[in-house]
Amino acid sequence: MNIKKFIKNEPVLIISGILAVLSAFIVKPSKEYLGYINFRTIILLFCLMTVVAGMKKAGAFDALARGMLTRVSSVRQIAVSLTILSFVLAMFLTNDVTLITVVPFTILVLDEVGIVSPHILIMETIAANLGSMLTPFGNPQNLYLFTRYSFTMNSFLELMLPYTVFSFILVVVATFFYPYKVGKKLDSIESVSASGKELNKKNFIIYFVLFILSIATVAGVIPDYVLLAIIAITCIVLDKKLFTEVDYSLLLTFVFFFIFIGNMGNVSDIKIFLENEVNGNEVITSIAASQFVSNVPCAILLSNFTNDGNGLVIGTNLGGLGTLIASMASLITYKIYLTSSQGQKVGTVAYIGKFTVWNVLFLIILVAFYYTF
Repeated sequence: MNIKKFIKNEPVLIISGILAVLSAFIVKPSKEYLGYINFRTIILLFCLMTVVAGMKKAGAFDALARGMLTRVSSVRQIAVSLTILSFVLAMFLTNDVTLITVVPFTILVLDEVGIVSPHILIMETIAANLGSMLTPFGNPQNLYLFTRYSFTMNSFLELMLPYTVFSFILVVVATFFYPYKVGKKLDSIESVSASGKELNKKNFIIYFVLFILSIATVAGVIPDYVLLAIIAITCIVLDKKLFTEVDYSLLLTFVFFFIFIGNMGNVSDIKIFLENEVNGNEVITSIAASQFVSNVPCAILLSNFTNDGNGLVIGTNLGGLGTLIASMASLITYKIYLTSSQGQKVGTVAYIGKFTVWNVLFLIILVAFYYTF
């Protein structure tokens, strides 16, 4: 990979690395740097990404999507089905893994039946970002904030359940009532349903058990280092290539931000200023900041200056809506779309315009819900 392509593909990693290096000139590197890093978050992210990669390689998600498609007969039905699939999967697989799985499949289906509809892809993206907010393992910032503020599984679910239910209703309504070419039969649905990987039941069961163990670890039932050892040994025996499927750039981004924020927290003037700005305004501040730096680094940054974990969880999850970079998962759909036949037919400007309008609309409604709930 050349430098230009690397910069284009990993802007957040590069920015976080630069910030970490610059902060090292302010606070001299020492063994205290290790104390900045939340190793539990890093381990849990690594384990979850490895296990989900194994489930995907076993063909679990292809089989699930194919099963849903055999029960639809119109564009409206396929749009709603795939959007709901994105919403639900994101609760367990993270929003980015969900979109990596569902979006290419959706484009295949749309091309097969001759439909051009960026709206479906946009709704899937919104659904993945909103569905992922229910669980601690639905997205990276939730996992970090869950460990940072010592949430229990019940307290986290209770906090985000109202927003998730309301969001689900919004997504389904926005998808169902959009003016598609209603009634078009999916005559070639059989060829689409036959595509994709066949389910490897044995491997799926193994990785599913590991996924359950991962959830138990997030809940504090199993020590994280025990989970790491179990998953590492299993993958070494079963499929070493799974280690290459892990998003190491995301893990390194977390490390860089931990170092940067830890150093900034040692500069009293900066810490006092940010604490005064953030405290009492956690939700709105995190929503606003997410529009420019995305919600994952926003969660890491602001968590060092407030004790209101609830506000940050709500704010960074709602803050994933809005601009294209508010959630890094949204960029996954965008990148896949650009290189697809759908993107060539509709164009970049049209997609970004529609994406922004729908995201801002959802954000306004959910912020209003926050103030009235």
